[in-house]
Amino acid sequence: MTAVISPPREHTILKSIHWETYQSLVRDLGAQPSKRLTYDNGVLEIRMPLPPHERYKKWLGRLVEIITEELGIEIASLGSCTWSREDLRKGLEPDECYYIQNETAVRGKETITLSVDPPPDLAIEVDSTSSSLDRMGIYAALGVPEVWRYDFKVMTFWILVDGVYQSCETSSALPLVKAIAVQGLLSEAVNMGETSWARRVREFIASQSHSPKSAED
Repeated sequence: MTAVISPPREHTILKSIHWETYQSLVRDLGAQPSKRLTYDNGVLEIRMPLPPHERYKKWLGRLVEIITEELGIEIASLGSCTWSREDLRKGLEPDECYYIQNETAVRGKETITLSVDPPPDLAIEVDSTSSSLDRMGIYAALGVPEVWRYDFKVMTFWILVDGVYQSCETSSALPLVKAIAVQGLLSEAVNMGETSWARRVREFIASQSHSPKSAED
């Protein structure tokens, strides 16, 4: 077993890790939300997110929750839940994830199995380019329909089409929302208190829902 540590990105890579070992680590580290595990065919990455990462992921999660609340859309929020499939030898933990279109399919379920149940409709990734593994490839293999990815500068919506992600201006899970609008709201969040920012998001959604076309402010 070989470990390579990269301090600037705060992640550790372990190679030749058996699936059973990965699953044991998922259980053992479950009480440590500061750890993120990504597994791909025997290679395991352990990431330890820094404060900027956690701040943006919370903003994005809150944004989704405010939007769906304001529009009366039922969702199932599963945070950084581990998603994995043994048959694919792949697994990861998103920064945030949500069932939206398929919310009723998992409502009340204590156990969700991706070989039987649908994957989350939306996953959120902050600074996923810092990962040494192809997290987008893992999402595609697991069949996650949409991923929002933010690299601290640009917000990109990725929609799964025929097994390949394509960038789109408008969300498929939340058609009212455009990537450039989310990017603008995140820029505002940096200089606002969270409560004031949440109020700003609600105002934004109200303006969009009463407009014939989605604005990009």
